[in-house]
Amino acid sequence: MTYYGLDITSATASGARPQIGKTIGVDPNVIPYGSIVRIDGKSYIAQDTCSYTGNHIDILCESEARAAELGTHMAEVEIKED
Repeated sequence: MTYYGLDITSATASGARPQIGKTIGVDPNVIPYGSIVRIDGKSYIAQDTCSYTGNHIDILCESEARAAELGTHMAEVEIKED
């Protein structure tokens, strides 16, 4: 899991408005857009993607500087089913 900043995006790949603390970037072949994903007990929405594939999740935060501070880590992830 990594982070990316609102200062480098103004739209998501799914067309949703990016929201700090809610929007995550995913590989849509692994986690479809619109999926609710629980990470460390907090719910996010799969709305964006980048050049990564597989089991990588990118959480939107305030800025790229903050993203660098938060770094990279492993987390338990639950995809909520309808």
